[in-house]
Amino acid sequence: MTARTTGAARSAGLVVAGAVLVAALVASLAVGSRAIDPGTVIAALTAPDPENPLHLTVLELRLPRTVFAALVGAALAVCGALIQALTRNPLADPGILGVNAGSSLAVTFAVGVLGLTAPGSYVPFALFGALALTLLVSLLGSLGPSGGTPGKLTLAGVALGAACTGLTTAIVLQNHSTLQVMRFWGVGAVGGRTLDQLAWAGPLILAGLLLGFASARSLNALALGDELAGALGARIRVTRVLVVLAVTLLAGTSVAAAGPIAFVGIMVPHAVRWFTGPDQRWVLAYSVLAGATFLLLADILGRIALPNGELRVGIVTGLVGAPVLVALVRRRRVIAL
Repeated sequence: MTARTTGAARSAGLVVAGAVLVAALVASLAVGSRAIDPGTVIAALTAPDPENPLHLTVLELRLPRTVFAALVGAALAVCGALIQALTRNPLADPGILGVNAGSSLAVTFAVGVLGLTAPGSYVPFALFGALALTLLVSLLGSLGPSGGTPGKLTLAGVALGAACTGLTTAIVLQNHSTLQVMRFWGVGAVGGRTLDQLAWAGPLILAGLLLGFASARSLNALALGDELAGALGARIRVTRVLVVLAVTLLAGTSVAAAGPIAFVGIMVPHAVRWFTGPDQRWVLAYSVLAGATFLLLADILGRIALPNGELRVGIVTGLVGAPVLVALVRRRRVIAL
């Protein structure tokens, strides 16, 4: 559908998307090396039996993994939508603009140089790396008389991202123990997470989502250009600050919690925009549900794709995302922002 999709259709679609997300959540709790029927899953959540090994599997292993996948998927999708709206570049995402690379460099520095290994200990570094790269890309992309055009912002992001990736590789190759830690973290995964880790990741992601939704109406005005947005009463500088803070929280926390997972931030907003049109309020609302659902399904696919073992979710999103990105580039008309 297009931007002409009616409000009633959007509302109905939101309900359907919510129902699909619930089904994906249940499937994530049930599917694994050993399948667990939905009845047992519901019983484990509502009336857990500490003596039942299946209940323990659901609560201690699959529940944290499922919640992590949903939170990170929602965060990456909304982060991508915010970056696309702010830069007016429909092909922008945290990876293309170098935000993930900056966060990864900061985490690598914390692990390789400072010796921090617990995920919660390097969260501040991930957030600082994401913020620093976001600000630096915005600054470099805004130089010159034409200001911050989408092309300049993308070039700045790609260049800085490549520089950060090079520095990250240099740090990793200097230290064998760091290489062992980072080669697994760098692929992107949601397995092996605990409920304790949710205690620090959950609030940060929720704060980023709230900041993003608070900026939605103003982002609609910014799509018309700075001058017209100002004439309509939009607070341009405040909006940009809120979006930068939201991107920092969402990208930084996601990278710290699950590693750099690619393509979610570019695919989901595009798929959503085909149905909702350019209204950022609907785009962000759908992105939360669709992003969470997509990463959950990718994680489920990774568990069952191999006869022995599993594919990490970052590999699955790459395998799925690469052809989708090619298709987006080949489209004659990219959905307007």
